[in-house]
Amino acid sequence: MKKSDITILVVDDDPDILEILSYNLNAEGYKVITAEDGVQAVKKAKKKKPHLVILDVMMPEMDGIEACEQIRETKGLENTVITFLTARGEDYSQVAGFDAGADDYITKPVKPKVLMSKVKALLRRFKSNVSEKNIYKIGGIVINRDEYKISSDGIEMTLPRKEFELLSLLTSEPNKVFKRDDILNTVWGSEVVVGGRTIDVHIRKLREKLGDDKFKTVKGVGYKFVHE
Repeated sequence: MKKSDITILVVDDDPDILEILSYNLNAEGYKVITAEDGVQAVKKAKKKKPHLVILDVMMPEMDGIEACEQIRETKGLENTVITFLTARGEDYSQVAGFDAGADDYITKPVKPKVLMSKVKALLRRFKSNVSEKNIYKIGGIVINRDEYKISSDGIEMTLPRKEFELLSLLTSEPNKVFKRDDILNTVWGSEVVVGGRTIDVHIRKLREKLGDDKFKTVKGVGYKFVHE
């Protein structure tokens, strides 16, 4: 992911701190949005879906602790990394921050080089979180659940939705035999009537694209994805 594709939300009620942090982050190539209190922070986080939130603790309207809790509870922001930025170094502030769902804690004033180093480390956590949940690799196949795309031995391809869902199901538990009825219910839904050969056709297409040896038919039972 390029820096220009990364959005960072900076939240502080001190306009000087907002200006300094924004300037340095923009100079580094990141996309920066700002908020002056917790209420604005929650609204902008929900709208912009930032990758990283740098959040002051002591603010008017809504403090950073409560804002962090609300951001953490928002669907679509589960992977967003949140770090508190505060002059308060007491243990109880840090504990409260972590209890609210923060990933880290930065004490201000912070030097620009230290901040950039910290930001890079925090963004690595975001990528790790996303890859764990939405992008995974098995054998030579990389599956991106967010974009319905895969790559096989470095060659990227886009699969039709049902082929992708079938592949995603089979690779979720390699070497497990999925029964035909379970496949139909999971991929096509119990209320959708499809022909008895539907699964066979989709498996054949996956074999053509990814290799015949990756899919094994267990007669009278179903299919499995073979992974050694």
